[in-house]
Amino acid sequence: MDLHFTPDQERFRADARKWLTDRLDGPFALVRGRGGPGDEHELFDERLAWEQELGRHNWIGLGWPAEYGGRGATLVEQVIFYEEYARAGGPGRVGIVGEGLLGPTIVHFGSDAQKHQFLPGILSGNTIWCQGYSEPDAGSDLANVQTRAERDGDEWVITGQKTWTSLATWAQWIFVLCRTDRDAPKHKGISYLLVPMDQPGIDVRPIVQITGHSEFNETFFDGARTPIDNVVGDVNDGWRVAMGTLAFERGASTLGQQLTFENDLREITDLARRNGLHCDPVFRQRLAQAWITLRVMRYHALRTLPMMEHGTLTRETSIHKLLWAPFHRALGELAIDVLGSDGIAGIAGIAGGNDRLTRLFLYTRADTIYGGSNQVQRNVIGEQALGLPREPR
Repeated sequence: MDLHFTPDQERFRADARKWLTDRLDGPFALVRGRGGPGDEHELFDERLAWEQELGRHNWIGLGWPAEYGGRGATLVEQVIFYEEYARAGGPGRVGIVGEGLLGPTIVHFGSDAQKHQFLPGILSGNTIWCQGYSEPDAGSDLANVQTRAERDGDEWVITGQKTWTSLATWAQWIFVLCRTDRDAPKHKGISYLLVPMDQPGIDVRPIVQITGHSEFNETFFDGARTPIDNVVGDVNDGWRVAMGTLAFERGASTLGQQLTFENDLREITDLARRNGLHCDPVFRQRLAQAWITLRVMRYHALRTLPMMEHGTLTRETSIHKLLWAPFHRALGELAIDVLGSDGIAGIAGIAGGNDRLTRLFLYTRADTIYGGSNQVQRNVIGEQALGLPREPR
């Protein structure tokens, strides 16, 4: 990827920056910088209004084709917007699962009817989605899902349990990876279903995290139903669709994620200057190493973005999480160490602690676990990307 921007791209950047700044300095100042790691429950209604404001001005679905209501932005323009969003302190997106995961999946794998039914609600910011992948015995080993879907006339009947379901308490819809052929091999017999949340047979139970919030949930299905046509792709071909969704998760927004990390590092560095730790050789080294790692991650993401544009996981794209998850976890540890006693006070819930950086530390404990643990991710890369022998069972 060419790392230089054309005049047209710089004009796009200026337009995005002005739009974001006008609103986040003005009517949406309350949500600026809110809703990040460990802060997901805060100001949800206000952030939902922000999502709808993005939708009204066509800032959702930037890269989606214009025929489906998207802006048809180039990959570089998408990167630019996510960077400016992070620089402006844009709040955590309540529609991130719909726009970042389900929407691109529907665009690439869905039927025309599904595109017309489901994409407009995401683009307007009015429909919130959640993800039904992980189960108690199928987290990183996603192919081990046991939630069942059986056909009953014109409907699928779903029974089972999902866990770590982000946003489930607010979502109207969930996409669920279900086993529709129990006799098929492990990666076969799985289907990708779209299921309404507001119905009998779905029970959402919040999971209290170490931060004290409950962004994650357990979701139980006991006879929940969805129309037979709500299968994305072919029946029993859900594994291929699910892998496409994971590729979209590591798309253009990763550059914005890294700028959010850069904002965190800048705050930590400024704090180190104020309390004198910037003169300590050990802290100077840790701060410098964090800055260097961010640059490495940025160039890797830019190099691999064209490979991810069509929802394809490659050897190069597979390693992205192994870069950012340990980095972000170490950044949380650095924040607490720079905070010193204020950091300990924050963890203990004592007044005077730095709430935001403390939440960052607590939340990032899970970074190397969720979305596929680093240990399993290395096995996947070794076996599926590099063709190495399977790990002994």
